Amino acid sequence: MVPPNVRFALFAPLAVFLLAWGSPSTSPPTTSAPSVGAAGNFAVLAGTAVTCTNGTVTGNVGVSPGTAITQTSCPVTGTINSGNAAAVQANSDFFIAYDKFKALACDRTLSTFDSQTLSPGVYCVDAAATFTDAVLTLAGNGPWIFKVGTLGTGALTGTRFSVVTPSGTPPCNNVYWWVKQATTMTDSKFVGTILAGAAISMTRGTFNGDAFAKSAVTITGTAVTACAIGSASPPVCKHRDGDKCKDKKHARDECDDDDDHDGGDHHRKHEENRR
Repeated sequence: MVPPNVRFALFAPLAVFLLAWGSPSTSPPTTSAPSVGAAGNFAVLAGTAVTCTNGTVTGNVGVSPGTAITQTSCPVTGTINSGNAAAVQANSDFFIAYDKFKALACDRTLSTFDSQTLSPGVYCVDAAATFTDAVLTLAGNGPWIFKVGTLGTGALTGTRFSVVTPSGTPPCNNVYWWVKQATTMTDSKFVGTILAGAAISMTRGTFNGDAFAKSAVTITGTAVTACAIGSASPPVCKHRDGDKCKDKKHARDECDDDDDHDGGDHHRKHEENRR
């Protein structure tokens, strides 16, 4: 027969472990968000085209493997990367990150995010998620990861949709939206990094975050402000050759002389340089 003091010594550590991890009131360890790599250097990154009309973008803009970037009354405070080395690398890293976010296990599966107050975690919606006049409140320090269309199809659509914290606007580098298909925001106050399997469309409102799309990104009257979440540094002017800014390693244009780019004039100069 095992003496009582020996039995206590054997089972006490197990009891402590079960109380720490098995109690219903104890939250599971927070999932870390995968890195988005060089894509994190971009406010807007599209696979086919970027079109911005009557909006503003604070951050870098890139397209790859496409090259079309159209600005109409849309100043960009940042660099324009049309199919260059920076855009190619960012697009590659975005695709890797997209698959990593897809593989994350769900902490909870919800039918809607509307009128919810959510602590950090991974929240999933099986199919499409549509919000009108809705508010999502994020409580805690993050990260929050939202996955839409986990069963194979599903778009994220918001009209007058706001993402807030009890004290105001959440930090965009702690909020992620993985979307199987397209993302469409209208008159919304949206926050976070969007990883869309199709196109992204934003009309009016504000977007504090990064928009990554496998297809096109269309901005109409929206003020876009980037997060700073990338693991790599943004392109910088390392060497100037006349009016051009060259990257010595790639010997090609990586950024422009001016921080602000206006649509027609910049697009014309870009096309002349490409020739």
